[in-house]
Amino acid sequence: MITVSRDFPRKGKTDWARVDALTDEDIAKAVANDPDAAPIDIDWSDAVLVIPPKKKAISIRVDEDVLDFFKRDGEGYQRRMNAVLRSYMEQKSKPKKRA
Repeated sequence: MITVSRDFPRKGKTDWARVDALTDEDIAKAVANDPDAAPIDIDWSDAVLVIPPKKKAISIRVDEDVLDFFKRDGEGYQRRMNAVLRSYMEQKSKPKKRA
């Protein structure tokens, strides 16, 4: 089993020495030759900083197959589990409609 944490980060495949060696001219030329590159002309003066809500670390017991289901899609499984719990909470918090 491979342990990945802040103390032992996963080693990426990026050649950072090559990236560090690029000049502004090299980058501009690469962008100009990239058919997927679109000019970015965005006015950030009205941008609003949105700080995500603080998360609280907990210990929770879930069925093994439930955990496996969320882990199957890879990284971010805890975020996905939180999204499902949030959706449930929001649905249960809605006022009940009268018939």
